[in-house]
Amino acid sequence: MDEQDILTGVIAELTSIAPELNPAKLEHAKRLREQVDLDSMDWLNLLLGLHRRFKVDIPEADYARLRSLDDLIAYLRVKLT
Repeated sequence: MDEQDILTGVIAELTSIAPELNPAKLEHAKRLREQVDLDSMDWLNLLLGLHRRFKVDIPEADYARLRSLDDLIAYLRVKLT
């Protein structure tokens, strides 16, 4: 799975939680929670959705380092190899 496939999956999960989101306006290096109105439950649902979609474990200890699209993509790329 390449980076574009991962990005597509992350965006799909994000838009399922925040349907008003315009993915074209997202800055990949900026914290997602600053760009999208996600509360703590939304964030947890996003991570659980990514777990289901990509079939990777995302331990709670890793949550704090997953802040931006770039962080999520890099993390998932490693987990998927």
